[in-house]
Amino acid sequence: MATSRRRPNSTADTASGSAAASGATASTSPRQRVLKKYPNRRLYDTQTSSYITLQDVKNMVLQGQDFQVQDAKTAEDITRSILLQIILEEETGGVPMFSTPMLANIIRFYGHAMQGMMGHYLEQNLQGFADMQRQWSEQSKSLYDPTQFNAEAWGQWAKMFQAVPGFPGFPPTKK
Repeated sequence: MATSRRRPNSTADTASGSAAASGATASTSPRQRVLKKYPNRRLYDTQTSSYITLQDVKNMVLQGQDFQVQDAKTAEDITRSILLQIILEEETGGVPMFSTPMLANIIRFYGHAMQGMMGHYLEQNLQGFADMQRQWSEQSKSLYDPTQFNAEAWGQWAKMFQAVPGFPGFPPTKK
């Protein structure tokens, strides 16, 4: 995943094991992809020698690729800024993940003595949620594996969900 330069006095480490998590400086690792942001707001991928979009960066995040975004003039690490821009676009483009009261509460923690702890708390809880989701996904694969069910089991499963109003793929039950 993307890495960013650590802020001084920050206690939060990333859970991804990146250079930032190990306390390294903003230098890139040999396998880390480097993206450069130019003053014209275009992003250049040094690995593919081509310009990319924020959607391409989002896809890199979704694929778990390790990358760093650098300002083309200063070589400053601006990865966090680009990731925040992607979040902003996601929040304004459809169904937002964060409510207005939640965003207000996050803002209230900036400058507060608990700011570092709050960031670490949110990060740990999000990682825990992702771990649970991954574990559930692995466990549920056998539920949807056609080789694991015989015809009778599939029939029982279908009957159970036919009773659920509006369940996709099944017609509503007739009265």
